[in-house]
Amino acid sequence: MGITLDRRSLIQASLGLTGGLALLRGAPAAAAGGPSTTSPSPSSSSSIDEPRPWWELGLMADPIMESQLLHFLAGTYSAQSDISEVLDTAARIVAGDDWSWPNEWVSTADRIRAMGDVSQSRRHSISAGNAYLRAANYYRAALIHHPEPTHPSVVATGRKAVDAYNKALHLLKIPGTPVRIPYEGTTLPGYFFRAPSARSIAPLLIFQQGRDAWPEESKYVIDAALARGYHCLIVHAPGQGMAIREQGLPFRHDWEQVIRPVVDFALCIAGVDSRRIALLGWSMGGALVPRAAAFERRIKILIPNPGVLNWGQSSFEQFNMYFPELMQLLDSNPQAFDAAMAQLMEQVFLYRWYMKDSMSKHGVSTPSALLFELRRFNNEPIVHRIRCRTLVMDGTAEAFSQGQARLLFDALECPKDYMLFTTQDTGLLHCQEGAQAVANHRMFDWLDEYL
Repeated sequence: MGITLDRRSLIQASLGLTGGLALLRGAPAAAAGGPSTTSPSPSSSSSIDEPRPWWELGLMADPIMESQLLHFLAGTYSAQSDISEVLDTAARIVAGDDWSWPNEWVSTADRIRAMGDVSQSRRHSISAGNAYLRAANYYRAALIHHPEPTHPSVVATGRKAVDAYNKALHLLKIPGTPVRIPYEGTTLPGYFFRAPSARSIAPLLIFQQGRDAWPEESKYVIDAALARGYHCLIVHAPGQGMAIREQGLPFRHDWEQVIRPVVDFALCIAGVDSRRIALLGWSMGGALVPRAAAFERRIKILIPNPGVLNWGQSSFEQFNMYFPELMQLLDSNPQAFDAAMAQLMEQVFLYRWYMKDSMSKHGVSTPSALLFELRRFNNEPIVHRIRCRTLVMDGTAEAFSQGQARLLFDALECPKDYMLFTTQDTGLLHCQEGAQAVANHRMFDWLDEYL
């Protein structure tokens, strides 16, 4: 038996998502509802005199786009964006137009790349490199909220991002080298960054992003690692970056099958200390890297940010909160569930984007198949196998896997530490969005002591 969603139900579901659908990436509106050390009492939380949190920009009608806008504004910390360019792009995006987001970001990226081309033709290498670095980031911005993940423009835009990034590495003399990591009959694209201060062997930081961001967007972490004498290796893993868009490699729950060949590759690089390898996972990566470390004994340090014990449970809790009637259909009648979700997707772009994007990245074709696949992302059966020292990072306004970091920390039987970011240090959002300096400061102080 199916379900019919009337207009009121759709509005309620949309408002619920605006308040914090954890399935999606770091929405400031969601973060505002998270626990905080300075949370107002329920009676005062709706006061019109209460100041708006700094992360609620109020610039985009779509709460997820608003969150993503903050992400690209934060790129100024690592010279991958400029405030005016980001805000100008946002001002041109038309609410209700599915294609407005990618089109406007590509327009900005093309303009900045053209600036780089002119500077390069006149041998102004630094200006050209800086322009290419920003252009690459804006091309990636176009793809983070694309309405049709299989559209030909996706691969074309991704290739522009890679090309601009590689030009920036060369012109700015950033010590990064493109690599191809052997993986199950193919290769994964990535970059190895050699620490300039390393005299002989040095520790290695393997960094991976999660569901949405590309590894290149982690430049602020890479810069901090290189300055401290750590080599870095980043990779477009299955489900991410060009691995999904160009090669069609989806996410997989058994992440050790991804990290094992990455470590194999790393140990063939001259100057990498095989006894000092750290694995860092951001966002959904905080659910993936614990699984990898449970089986990959060559990892000395594990840092999930935020830590996640059961990614599938966290996702299901959010669906149950906003779609309880739909979720009752999932196991009993998947076809009815898919039909009801299709109705939601037709009415609300946010659901349409999320479902299409997630189904593509997980290699499935229906919403029900997506949820069944997400159930497999559960670290509970294997968490006891983790033996390396682990830093579990968390924030009081974590919006997408709320409470999961503490659950992971409590379940770990290895040497472990818990790092909580709060309103006081401004790193309270998902992955310390907008607080890169604070995140680097605290995380690397800890890492320096153990690696």
